[in-house]
Amino acid sequence: MRRWALPALLLAALIGLWQIAASTGALKDALNLQSFLVPSPVEVAESLWDNRGLLAENAWVTLREMVFGILFAILVGVGFAVVMNRWRVMRDAAYPLIVASQTIPVLVIAPILTVWFGYGIAPKVVIIALVCFFPLTINALDGLRAVEPETVKMMRSLDASRWQLFRRVEAPTALPHVFTGAKIAVVFAPIGAVFAEWAGSSAGLGHLIQSDTANFEVARQFATVAVLSAMALVLIGLTVLAERRVVGWR
Repeated sequence: MRRWALPALLLAALIGLWQIAASTGALKDALNLQSFLVPSPVEVAESLWDNRGLLAENAWVTLREMVFGILFAILVGVGFAVVMNRWRVMRDAAYPLIVASQTIPVLVIAPILTVWFGYGIAPKVVIIALVCFFPLTINALDGLRAVEPETVKMMRSLDASRWQLFRRVEAPTALPHVFTGAKIAVVFAPIGAVFAEWAGSSAGLGHLIQSDTANFEVARQFATVAVLSAMALVLIGLTVLAERRVVGWR
């Protein structure tokens, strides 16, 4: 109860302060803006309800992009980590490049991928996977390298094959690290989805945010952000549940 109550109370207090500041005009005066540019939480909630159909339709588009992007990143990232752990030459060659790739802003890559792959779901999935690739790969590699050498020697003394060593020792050791990377990736996925839809899209929450910004629909913009955040929280919750089921022995 403490874990849930304290964040809920803090969130309620922040929303209450926001409501008071917006209702009294203190927030508008402090920012020197027009009233319609500073919506209150009540106005955001009303916009959320009034536009529930539009938000649900666009949320489904973004959710599919996020799920496919995360799954693709897990498949490629964990697979690449296994390859780097198996062959040291590959690890020495690729690891610095993987780290250096994180210095390239997603906003630069997104328009290029949109030109290459078109305006469908493919470039969005690729962009989200690129955002999620780094934490998944690095954490999976750290997990694979965390295997105790004594355990490997024992398995080899029992004439274990390479596959048996991976299945019985390396994979169980790496799984908690993989889930740690997955939780980080889920947090990054909405950012990648928004950038991908900004680069070129006719639907999705990122596209809706961009449209609301141009039309000064600030209340609906806040409502869209709230939906995007709720989707990420649900995905994190599902990831935590999967972690407890798969690596409950941890």
